[in-house]
Amino acid sequence: MGCQVGIAVAADRAIRCDGVTRTPTTATTPADTSALDTLFGALADPTRRMLVERLLTKGLTTATVLAETTPLTRQAILKHLQVLEAAGLLDHERAGREVRYRVTPQPLAAAVGWILDTAGMWDKRIDRLRRLTS
Repeated sequence: MGCQVGIAVAADRAIRCDGVTRTPTTATTPADTSALDTLFGALADPTRRMLVERLLTKGLTTATVLAETTPLTRQAILKHLQVLEAAGLLDHERAGREVRYRVTPQPLAAAVGWILDTAGMWDKRIDRLRRLTS
């Protein structure tokens, strides 16, 4: 299915991911923060972002196929895939000797939710500053 960011009826920001709508909240638990740190850390690398994009385009595929279209070795690709999988962004299935990877969108929904929460807090601060300066 995938995730979509949209505007709800009451002008509240919302995200819909795999049939679940999430509206921004300001509560973030330490576990959420740790998971977000891992997620953003994994996505901070341009090679890993490229691999996520390729997996989204190709669907279920192997490290060997991904390595064919990059200057990286299969082993380097595997290390990047392991980081993405540890962040919850990938899942894999074994078919005989092959391991096929696919993107899992749920962690991205949490990241988008955090971004929306943070944007909402900044919007409030900017509005308060405008009221004070006018």
